[in-house]
Amino acid sequence: MAFSLFSSLAKKTPEEQFWVWFQKNEDMLFNFERDRDRTFSKLRTTLKKVHPDLTFEFGPDKNGTCEFVISADGIKDAFASVESLYAAAPKLARWKFIKFRPRRPAMIIQINDIKLGPEDIEVAVEADGDKAGFTVFVKGYDESRKDIFLQAAFIMLDQSIGEYDMVTKVGFIDFKPYDEVSTFKRHNLDHLPQMFDEFMAR
Repeated sequence: MAFSLFSSLAKKTPEEQFWVWFQKNEDMLFNFERDRDRTFSKLRTTLKKVHPDLTFEFGPDKNGTCEFVISADGIKDAFASVESLYAAAPKLARWKFIKFRPRRPAMIIQINDIKLGPEDIEVAVEADGDKAGFTVFVKGYDESRKDIFLQAAFIMLDQSIGEYDMVTKVGFIDFKPYDEVSTFKRHNLDHLPQMFDEFMAR
């Protein structure tokens, strides 16, 4: 029996094997707050067997249903694995499966001592070939600490327009101090999704 079960599992694709594991551990995953570190470690290890760059997010429990987001972590080479894993997902009553990090209201991001909120960023949008180019104006921007500012701002942009659009529809991204003048209209993060969609629809 054990050999038969192993043989059956070995014939499955990595995506199918992941969902077999997911269903076997559904209670642990749904109640991940009971032991977050242990649960996330096991999930991360299993997910990376499908593709090493895949990652995940959990949404809140809404009326007995939890969101499970499959993400490529912004890495385009892993997008096909997100699509194939999502396509293989079973229908489970307690779960809503989502491919790629969706658009969400921008939140405050703090990395080390740098803290940025939605009110600290404005974005000017212009054409970059068939994509949208972003010039991002950041309050308190310090070129000597560029990497940290960029990391925080990228997270907020990703939240604003979603992972898929951020990777596939955005071209150049430049960062400038907040008080620099722009020849293009600047948009705050609350308005950016609508303005971005209108720009891409032209």
